Amino acid sequence: MTLDLAGAGVVVTGAGRGIGAACVRAFAARGARVVVNDLDAAAAEATAREVGGHAAPGDAAGEEGVERLVSRARELLGGIDVFCANAGVARGGGEDADDDAWALSWDVNVMAHVRAARLLVPEWLERGGGTFVATVSAAGLLTMPGAAPYAVSKHSAYAFAEWLSMTHGDKGIRVHAVCPQGVRTDMLRASGEAGRALLEPSAVEPELVAEALLEAMEANRFLVLPHPEVAAMYAARAADPDRWLAGMRRLLGAP
Repeated sequence: MTLDLAGAGVVVTGAGRGIGAACVRAFAARGARVVVNDLDAAAAEATAREVGGHAAPGDAAGEEGVERLVSRARELLGGIDVFCANAGVARGGGEDADDDAWALSWDVNVMAHVRAARLLVPEWLERGGGTFVATVSAAGLLTMPGAAPYAVSKHSAYAFAEWLSMTHGDKGIRVHAVCPQGVRTDMLRASGEAGRALLEPSAVEPELVAEALLEAMEANRFLVLPHPEVAAMYAARAADPDRWLAGMRRLLGAP
């Protein structure tokens, strides 16, 4: 099946740079009409201008912000066919991370997806189609050393995307969970020593992530793995959690 995005209305959050901007370019190259969201208004406007899209800067996580974004995108596009919940935050620390770090991680990495779906799914069910893309992370399938708020919230983001697909997949709604490992973005550069040591050796460019998403959309495949090796890691984790945890502890203890 050939993926036809010509004229489709697409919204991408956190799209001023990185994976989001790469996805905007990839969708626009396929003929989609794109709304570019980012907290950084200048970055959103620059990306939108590059592809002839629409900038809709602002919050894409809080309830009011999501409502404004969806409403504005509907005005600009006439309807939303694809919504990419790409905006995310990476907060480090463990059980000692402060409540603000946990709250922000939960709000941006999880509730932003829930709030968008709450507004989009009823319309998609009524018309019989729509696509929800969740940028999760391999951390949502595995974990992230040194970053409990990030790892836990990304596990939840993956679980919500999985639940959406399970519940609405036979009703015309497609869901894709994008789970890359390291991607050469500002988030990777800010991930801390442990994160960079683990992820930088196999890090890919954001454009590869966008390509993997389009391939998954064409195949109607839920799980998007820009790093295919993550599938084997995920399987090993599920098959023998104790062995996997022991391996992770050895990795953390390595000099």
